[in-house]
Amino acid sequence: MSKSWQPTLRLPKSSFPNRPRLHERKQYILRCTDDFYEWQAANRPADNEFLLHDGPPYANGELHAGHALNKILKDMINRVKVQQGRRVKYVPGWDCHGLPIEMKVVEAAEGGKKMSPGGIRKAARKLASSTVKAQMNSFKSYAVMADWENRWTTMDTEFEIRQLRLFQKMARRGLIYRKHKPVYWSPSSATALAEAELEYNEAHVSKSAWVRLPIVSGWQEVISGLEGVDKDAKLYAVIWTTTPWTLPANQAIAVRDDMTYSIVRFADYEGLHLVSIPEGSAGGDLPEISEVLGKVQGSELTRLRYLNPLLDDLTALEGRPIIHAPFVRGDSGTGMVHCAPGHGFDDYLACEALGIPAVSHVDNEGRFTDKAYPRNPDLLGGIPVLEGGSDAVLDLLGNENGYILKVRYYKHKYPYDWRTKKPIIIRATAQWFADVGSIKEQALAALEEVRFVPETGKNRLEAFVKGRSEWCISRQRSWGVPIPALYDANGNAVVTDESIDHIISVIRERKIDAWWFDDAHDPAWLPESLRDRAAEFRRGQDTMDVWFDSGSSWTQTDKQADVYLEGSDQHRGWFQSSLLTRVAAMVAQDAPGGSSTTNTLGLSPFKTLITHGFTLDKDGKKMSKSLGNIISANEVMDGSLLFEPTQPGQPQGRKNREPEALGPDALRLWIATSDYTGDIILGKPVLRTVHQVLLKYRTIIKMFTGSMQPDARTAPLTVADHIALIQLKDVMQEVGKYYDNYEFNKAQAALSRWVVNDVSAFYLETLKDRLYCGDSGGVLEPIFNGLLRMLAPVTPVLVEEAWEYRPQWMKDDASLVHPLKQLYDAPLIEPVRLSYDEKTIRESIPAIMAAHGAIKAASERARLDKVLGSSLGCSVVLVSHAEGGLAVLERFKDELDAMFVVSAVDIVQSNGGETLKEVEGAEWKYSEVFDVGGKAHTAYVLPPKQHKCPRCWRYVAPVEDALCGRCGEVVEARAGEAAKEV
Repeated sequence: MSKSWQPTLRLPKSSFPNRPRLHERKQYILRCTDDFYEWQAANRPADNEFLLHDGPPYANGELHAGHALNKILKDMINRVKVQQGRRVKYVPGWDCHGLPIEMKVVEAAEGGKKMSPGGIRKAARKLASSTVKAQMNSFKSYAVMADWENRWTTMDTEFEIRQLRLFQKMARRGLIYRKHKPVYWSPSSATALAEAELEYNEAHVSKSAWVRLPIVSGWQEVISGLEGVDKDAKLYAVIWTTTPWTLPANQAIAVRDDMTYSIVRFADYEGLHLVSIPEGSAGGDLPEISEVLGKVQGSELTRLRYLNPLLDDLTALEGRPIIHAPFVRGDSGTGMVHCAPGHGFDDYLACEALGIPAVSHVDNEGRFTDKAYPRNPDLLGGIPVLEGGSDAVLDLLGNENGYILKVRYYKHKYPYDWRTKKPIIIRATAQWFADVGSIKEQALAALEEVRFVPETGKNRLEAFVKGRSEWCISRQRSWGVPIPALYDANGNAVVTDESIDHIISVIRERKIDAWWFDDAHDPAWLPESLRDRAAEFRRGQDTMDVWFDSGSSWTQTDKQADVYLEGSDQHRGWFQSSLLTRVAAMVAQDAPGGSSTTNTLGLSPFKTLITHGFTLDKDGKKMSKSLGNIISANEVMDGSLLFEPTQPGQPQGRKNREPEALGPDALRLWIATSDYTGDIILGKPVLRTVHQVLLKYRTIIKMFTGSMQPDARTAPLTVADHIALIQLKDVMQEVGKYYDNYEFNKAQAALSRWVVNDVSAFYLETLKDRLYCGDSGGVLEPIFNGLLRMLAPVTPVLVEEAWEYRPQWMKDDASLVHPLKQLYDAPLIEPVRLSYDEKTIRESIPAIMAAHGAIKAASERARLDKVLGSSLGCSVVLVSHAEGGLAVLERFKDELDAMFVVSAVDIVQSNGGETLKEVEGAEWKYSEVFDVGGKAHTAYVLPPKQHKCPRCWRYVAPVEDALCGRCGEVVEARAGEAAKEV
């Protein structure tokens, strides 16, 4: 019976688990998050701080994969910066005010919409507080490190006071004003909205109408050149509208002075009609034209007046004006635009300049008031304008002398309230605005100093800033920070430095809820100058836009943040509101010459702006509650998304099993391997790939922790060791560069490629004989540390776990630094240990790898023919076909067999086409051509020359069943050591 040599081998021994152990996860997360954040705050230099300012998630409901994407990206960046030697400051925050929370508490309450503002605020604060805690615990479970104890929320008293101070500063500089004008209004929310609070429905269906409005008699005296036209005929202006419900608010008709209009007869309608007919067109969507009677310039039409049948006495002569407006176009509609300045932005601007009032007969819930049709208020009053309003108006006009020429439904893009998912309207109300037009140039200039990731983010943010001149900052809600305005009996607002100062002082004393709880005329809220008129004043009930809340979060520090990172939707939201409020507060408005200062250096709240896309399901659809395809981060971490338990009725013999817990590393690796600058997919196929990568990391870590030996620190380094160190250096530089550029997916691709090709397929293969049978040398420890450094930003829990399972001799070495705490560029091996200079090895690597690849290819064919099993069961002859062509390999001839994992390597020179004695007569041979220095050479794989050593399995033993010389010496030395111990 042959002797077993296994006891003499150093086989890998590691207790590192093949799968994460759920009961250990909590301690690892604590170590690499709270403990680690505290450590870096104390051990990284205070004068080299990195500030990532948190874009506050909304404190409403459970988290989903999109939240995980956001927070984990931030965490990976922070961990990279700690590796670079910087002290990270990351204080998480939450956005707590606003409509969704208010709606939720109102819907849950018994009183519903009858709840008092005070009751709403009390319930909303409770809901937001509990949600913040729940979300914070979820974020912690993702292994996100932060200063959780000092977290901030927009409902903190100090935060609210800083926000009010910012409002005060902007008011002082004349950037805050109140005005009655059209704004986006949400009937479903009963509040004004900013553009950032809109989303657009591409499938909205509206009813458009061609309507004729009678021109006041006497038009014949105004329009010349119409000889032969019936002077007693009625003339109508034909307008086309996509919002018929706004006709009760019509105040003017807009034309363009330089456009030509036609006076026509329609085949099926009496009277004459004014329309614009585009050149080369037969009238398009207009009713059939039977005759064109003449032409008239738009400038002439502005001398005419018309009547609105819904509002005017049809015998009146004064009528309403026809005005010039530059926004009128002749390529669509009729060229005559119905103007309702109370329901349109362009209409408002055109009419305001002429003193035409912005009238709106629609209430807060989007219903017509009694003034919409004063002739019979019951016919329109109370009808929702978006649900029957247009039909009701068209019915009235159709019954009033046939003013409706044509009606058509059409599908188009329409703005919706992004919270209620219902359509909005434009409605004139008295609101508070921030003037951002006067600071626009400074804001755009400030962006020139900003780095954008991806670069396309700059164009997107600039477009939003350029397209905005004012910002409606007031909301008709109870749950928010109040606009600090006092109103007298006539509704005039008082907003002064003195009044705001005093209001802030009362809020500091009584807290902000007192604004709603206190008596409406409580004199304590009035500054000294107004106390004697206390009965005349009341506190306003409008709250600030939640974008003003979160947009003022930069006031928490006097430093410009290094990074802002949020989803791409925040270009029109938080990014923009943060930029505008900071510029508004910091740019001097009294610079010489009366203009604002142009010094924009450091004016932006962020130095770098990073945006990520949205999460998509496996089919590429955006995750949404309405589609029911939302995936939570927990489904990834607990394994339920990837592993489904065996269901009843499945084939017998299969045991029911619980999903395999993947932990936060799988969640984080999914994010790190995705190109977050666009939308990213999450589903089983993607997660299956991530799981395989994690298993690969765990397998190699298990190999390292079971194979590292203290003797390796003093053992001489081989060429393969030097190659492995160079490959490690190169990949760390590549990964480090990608990390610094926030390109985590590229870093992970480089890391995985190195693990598979350089470590697993090359170095570990070359090292196995030495580890198991030889001196246990090699550079596994430096590679182990380098691997963990590269993994540290992405899979910190895995790194913590790997370090916990390091060999005991490493645990006993107090000089070793935890990989999370190591500087990324710190040396991994002492230079004195290197026996070759780097240049020499680098020059040799192409030849070594070319020969290695050729030998592998030839060996594989031998295996397919079943003449070769293990690669050790062969010898290799490398034939040079050019003089000195393989000199680079000759230099390392004694180590080539170990590098190529074969039993022998010879290098011979071919002087032509003669048969080489080293190859001639071989029982079998396989060859492969390879290139070195532009010259072709050949690798021959041949049968071994000697016998198999039963201990190391190399074919280098002199006789059958005998140990090779190396193994004999090792066994003898170990026997001597054992004897001494006895």
